[in-house]
Amino acid sequence: MSRLMRGYSRVAAFRRDTPYTVADRLEERARDSGDRSFIIFEGRTLTFAEANARANRIAHAALAMGLKRGDVVALLMSNRPDFVLIWLGLAKVGIVTGLLNTSATGTALVHALAQIAPAALILDDALRDSVADLPREALPPLLLCDAEHGAAAAVHGALDFYAACDRAPAADPDPAARAGIVMGDPLYLIFTSGTTGLPKAARMSHLRFVGAGETQGGLMGIGPDDVHYCVLPVYHGAGGMAVVSVALAFAIPFVLRRRFSVSAFWDDVREHGITTVQYIGEVCRYLLNAPPSPDDRNHPLRRLIGAGLKADIWRRFSERFGVTEIFEGLGGTECNYSLLNVDGRIGSVGRLPYPEQSTVRVLAYDFDSQGYFATPSGAPRLAVAGEVGELVAQVLPGPDGAGFFEGYTDPAASEAKLLRDLFEPGDIWFRSGDLVRFDEDDYFYFVDRVGDTFRWKSENVSTEEVALVLGGFAGPELVNVYGVEIPGAEGRAGMVALTYGQLAQFDPAAFHAYARERLPHYAVPVFVRVSTASEITTTFKLRKIDLQREGYDPAAVGTDALYVLDQEQETYVPLTDASLRRLGIAPFLRPDAGGNPRVR
Repeated sequence: MSRLMRGYSRVAAFRRDTPYTVADRLEERARDSGDRSFIIFEGRTLTFAEANARANRIAHAALAMGLKRGDVVALLMSNRPDFVLIWLGLAKVGIVTGLLNTSATGTALVHALAQIAPAALILDDALRDSVADLPREALPPLLLCDAEHGAAAAVHGALDFYAACDRAPAADPDPAARAGIVMGDPLYLIFTSGTTGLPKAARMSHLRFVGAGETQGGLMGIGPDDVHYCVLPVYHGAGGMAVVSVALAFAIPFVLRRRFSVSAFWDDVREHGITTVQYIGEVCRYLLNAPPSPDDRNHPLRRLIGAGLKADIWRRFSERFGVTEIFEGLGGTECNYSLLNVDGRIGSVGRLPYPEQSTVRVLAYDFDSQGYFATPSGAPRLAVAGEVGELVAQVLPGPDGAGFFEGYTDPAASEAKLLRDLFEPGDIWFRSGDLVRFDEDDYFYFVDRVGDTFRWKSENVSTEEVALVLGGFAGPELVNVYGVEIPGAEGRAGMVALTYGQLAQFDPAAFHAYARERLPHYAVPVFVRVSTASEITTTFKLRKIDLQREGYDPAAVGTDALYVLDQEQETYVPLTDASLRRLGIAPFLRPDAGGNPRVR
């Protein structure tokens, strides 16, 4: 409890109506810690004072180009210091930045821009091909190009933003430019990961940003000698919000990497004295897949913080690399709550020691109806210890920071995340979409996403729990479990995508023996897809939607290998029309563009 309070006490006084912004925080650091390092990137170091001066130039340049307070500016840029400095600079004059996923091109990019209606787009010159083939009318009125080296190319007549910033003043803008902006106002718009479809633009307030760094740093016990490490995309909340916010809150540096590299990870840690790393998804698994080294424990790294770390990877990572402080949490870009495991219970995402005093509840989930079990009065029934349910969090009115749901730019998408009049008239609850369970000590454990858990042979199958078991099978770099429909069969059959360096490394008989020994019969995957490239988002989250659409259709999987379970032979056999007929399994019917089954 004392550790929890060390973090939460730092934000207890924060209010949505407080006239304080992230721009104020940067200017504070420039005054009180100006000579301290802020961003370390590819041999270069920016101090807090230097970062503030560059942010000032960005702010003045934006105003000179006709941008104004309240405008939205889209930012499409790779991992480099200017990404962070641009949204910091725009915040100084009340401009909101829309952080675009650098992998977005074509229809996905047009969709993202339409969600945020920007007055301008600041484009990394290295990413100019992302917009080169788009019609000019699909882009914002003002197009600015920012080259990391040399002059920017004139794609669609874009202006050279970097040069304009060089010519602008380095002094702090007049604070009147952001007068009246409060902590609850949006700092930037950040897109969800898109693991289940096209991403949505979520609002991220100054309050959320500042609170993240204060809370996380306090819980971890960050001190002046710590160094943070960002290997994640800075357009994502884990990298762009959490790491930067901790650095600003505690006046410590962070090492920014252009992209995650297994081979360079430990060299960076040793060279820069990195003590803290923000992770997400499969980063730790990638590090474990590297060959053992005599230097595995020769490093200063003491703590990890993030989400998506499976229990088996947690144990193996700690044992191999000697990192024992691991802070695994549960939350999301748009969530109005967060959980964080501060006392090392392996596999847990956090504990609520007094759950009835929190805004979080767990609704007992009915997998047959894809809804909630009800009490005799008709209200949703709360889950009990050990029972799976969906986590919901109350949306609270008033100026306090707790329970604040900021929503998406799309009002309909925001409303779809809310449950109204759940327990009493007028109450509002945020639907997390996370299935969890908690134990008798109120430790919470992530089970699956709603929709990922499926029914097969009248049993519930959790993709997360099956993946956790199969992740212990030696060989695959990644294990991704999902359910697919078999025409004429009830429910969905289990399918697993395994990533290997070479397709021939997969041993069907050994994999079957491993799965059959450790999983109940209904949870053993019916199909296996073996590939040399993983379906993973740019934020290291496993992507299932395309795999589900392609199913076990040989025509849809390219060069990947497909196998089907043959229980009589106690192995997986190559999937062909003949093997499916022999096993009595109908061919897969891929859905059409509208998601409807297509007749073969």
